[in-house]
Amino acid sequence: QELFTDIKISASKIQGDLIFLNIEVEERPRLSKFRFKGVRKGTQESLRDEIKLIRGKVITPNLIANTKRKITNYFVDKGFYNTEVEIIEEPDSSLKNSTVVTIKIKRNERIKVKDIHIEGNEALSDKKLRRAMKNTKRKKFIRIFKASKFIKSDYLTDKKSIIAKYNSKGYRDAKIVKDTVYQISKKRVVVELELVEGIQYYFGNIKWVGNTKFTTEELDRILGIDKGDRFNQDLFDQRIFQDPNGRDISSLYLDDGYLFFQPNVVETEVRGDTIDFEIRLREGKQARINKVTIVGNTKTNDHVIRREIRTNPGDLFSRADIIRTQRELIQLGYFNQEKLGVNPVPDQASGTVDIEYVVEEQPSDQVELSGGWGGGRIVGSLGLSFNNFSARRMFKKDAWRPLPAGDGQRLSLRAQTNGAYFQSYNISFTEPWLGGRKPNSLSISGYYSVQTNGATKTIQDSDGNSIKNPNRQALGIWGSSVGLGRRLTWPDDFFTLYNELSYQYYNLDNWGNFIFGTGFANNLSFKTILSRNSVDAPIYPRNGSQTSLSLQLTPPYSKFDGRESYDELSNQDRYRFIEFHKWKFNSSWFTSLTSKLVMNTKVGFGYLGSYDNSLGQSPFERFYLGGDGLSGVNLDGSEIIALRGYGDRALSPSIGASVVSKYTMELRYPLSLNPTATIYGLGFVEAGNSWFDFDDFSPFEVRRSAGVGVRIYMPFFGLLGLDWGYRFDDI
Repeated sequence: QELFTDIKISASKIQGDLIFLNIEVEERPRLSKFRFKGVRKGTQESLRDEIKLIRGKVITPNLIANTKRKITNYFVDKGFYNTEVEIIEEPDSSLKNSTVVTIKIKRNERIKVKDIHIEGNEALSDKKLRRAMKNTKRKKFIRIFKASKFIKSDYLTDKKSIIAKYNSKGYRDAKIVKDTVYQISKKRVVVELELVEGIQYYFGNIKWVGNTKFTTEELDRILGIDKGDRFNQDLFDQRIFQDPNGRDISSLYLDDGYLFFQPNVVETEVRGDTIDFEIRLREGKQARINKVTIVGNTKTNDHVIRREIRTNPGDLFSRADIIRTQRELIQLGYFNQEKLGVNPVPDQASGTVDIEYVVEEQPSDQVELSGGWGGGRIVGSLGLSFNNFSARRMFKKDAWRPLPAGDGQRLSLRAQTNGAYFQSYNISFTEPWLGGRKPNSLSISGYYSVQTNGATKTIQDSDGNSIKNPNRQALGIWGSSVGLGRRLTWPDDFFTLYNELSYQYYNLDNWGNFIFGTGFANNLSFKTILSRNSVDAPIYPRNGSQTSLSLQLTPPYSKFDGRESYDELSNQDRYRFIEFHKWKFNSSWFTSLTSKLVMNTKVGFGYLGSYDNSLGQSPFERFYLGGDGLSGVNLDGSEIIALRGYGDRALSPSIGASVVSKYTMELRYPLSLNPTATIYGLGFVEAGNSWFDFDDFSPFEVRRSAGVGVRIYMPFFGLLGLDWGYRFDDI
């Protein structure tokens, strides 16, 4: 038991055949508390879970040795092979026979891989084989996405990856006959591998047995492998069992209700370097969905989830519908995409299947609260976005915890001010399922903003009367909009159509930074947006695309006023009713290069046109290119588009541009996919330009830049970002 450090047994007296014994024991001390030194708080928590020390536990040599071993192994698994662990025991003066344990840890540096030597390879180069080793990398001066470190478990996985690489090239007999890892210093190891490649194999005859639903020709077309093709085990398995793009035999059956479908691949003959196969199919009968249940939604109401589910009771089972349902639930932004699960429970006897969707709620509301001091005044803003709001529960007391939630509506409130110089107030509301039956959205918004030079509205004259301040400059805007959107079914149901009617009223008073200083303008416009969104996740997409084409236009007032010339009109009268047509196209594509590394390519164009050349282009709604683009839209409706590496608006005329184009490519790599803080780094190259008139438009006459950045998404605060850009072209 190891409960005592010393045991003494002595005879105190003897009476006849009886012996009276005294047993003296010295108890081992018990653990009163323990602490770590030399490691960060987060690591300490992980180590506590690892060593599982409990207060009151008897301290034995075995306990100390096991604790040291567990801590050492913990760091070895992370590549710290030279970790030093010292355990110091000190009596606890406040508690009898108790000990305080201090665990001092010195990780030292990670063991890194100096070099990887490979012998016996002829078909595949050293470079290709090292690239197949995803985790065990050589030490290089520049290595961005994967550090050079030696971790035994990763190394064992990488050896399997080398064999898998050979198998994909037809060398199915390839094997590693010898491998050695030895240290050349305290910080470096060398890896040596010896291979036997074997011969390269090819596909022979592939025969189908048991297929009644689909013809042999249909199955051959889906398989896409011909006699004489180089043997590729990964491709063969992928085309039969699960292709990421859904182009496989199993998907063909599973998407048509054949849940109990089972393919069995049999190797029938090997003739030299040629392999014949027989694929035996057990089709089974079609399965229908019985029950659909949802587990884990503690905030979001069931009907919000069910309206996104594509698998309904009575429908034929379809794997494609399950995958699409997962995507739609992730797109809501209410659930942790890493924890979203689907549990089919088939009943082969009845030919039915129950489907359980498991979700984990994550915070979706956002708050923006900022303040600062600049230019001798305070600047502050407050914004609240409730992305899972419930308007119908507003008048129920028990729903305010802290706000009515769970119906998937969006309510946004925002206020920004720096005192007398600028004030802005915005409110918007969106119901994504108007009426609750179809995905038709209703959006309503209203806003007011005013910008001044800080002068008061009135002053007192010499007689003490209040009069208008002639030195005051102000621009005020009132606006509202209402929009209807609906999900389309053609060409596919990734498409949506959104139509919006908006009105803005501009009131200028002695405003010196515009085409006219005093007056007003009206902007009544209609906007339509055709968009397609197939990305697999809203925060860190890996696949899919987002594309939109929009047209915003006002009535062509100039076509009805009977004027042939506007030269005699003042700018105020000329632009009393703003007219324009504005076209925009944006497309963004996401492509997974590895399981984590993602390439994002984007292209965008914008054009602002007029109905009447004699009237000229609108001074409102123009484009400005350059800078961070954080403000997004200027007070006069102009759009500020980012081009990193250049100053704000540096790539546009002072009065704005009517044509703009921009091209971007980013490489993104996640540092954390935790739903409480999603963090990813990125590198980018981008180019763009803007032109005053369409006649000057040249899509490849661009200004270029490159740089790096980081993005942090926290549900309560939204997306935070920091970029550093370098420009290649002079302005």
